[in-house]
Amino acid sequence: MSKVKFYTGFERLWHWTQALLILSLLITGFEIHGTFRLLGFEQAVDLHIILAWSLIVLWTFAVFWHLTTGEWRQYIPSSPNKIIAMMKYYGLDIFMGGGHPFHKTRAQKLNPLQRMAYLSLHLLISPVIWISGLLYLFYSSWEMLGLKGMLSLQTVALTHTAAAFAVLTFLMAHLYLALTMSEKMADLKAMLTGYQEEESDPS
Repeated sequence: MSKVKFYTGFERLWHWTQALLILSLLITGFEIHGTFRLLGFEQAVDLHIILAWSLIVLWTFAVFWHLTTGEWRQYIPSSPNKIIAMMKYYGLDIFMGGGHPFHKTRAQKLNPLQRMAYLSLHLLISPVIWISGLLYLFYSSWEMLGLKGMLSLQTVALTHTAAAFAVLTFLMAHLYLALTMSEKMADLKAMLTGYQEEESDPS
């Protein structure tokens, strides 16, 4: 195996900044809902809005980077057989000492389950959380936009909260998959340094 640069500087900056922003949004969001008290309601709301706009700006740059570098191909779904093999690995083989069915390369950095998880985040969870969040933020403009009477603020708030729980679930799954995909937390180290050993497929 040889050391290969898997992650560019921007990719690592985007990844860790996004992680920090999302965790901060979850903390301030749950405080707004009264789950705990840390900053106070008004400060939590103000910070939540600033964090949300910051994440939107970051995602705008990230989308542009993915499109111009071709890295969007990392999220193309794998075949059902490969997904089933990964599910079997995480559900059984990982506890029985079975070999990992996926071999990470620079061209394919995400295993089939990670691809599916990221695709779900980008195409399902993210649109719901952003649309509901913006509707919540611009509630005072609903009448001008012709939305008054069509939507319920409570429904929008509950939808936004449900999407936040979905993001939290994604984060936990992402962390689990990342830490169990390679030995000695190699994936975590690679996201810090940019370099990782490229695995060769024994088959």
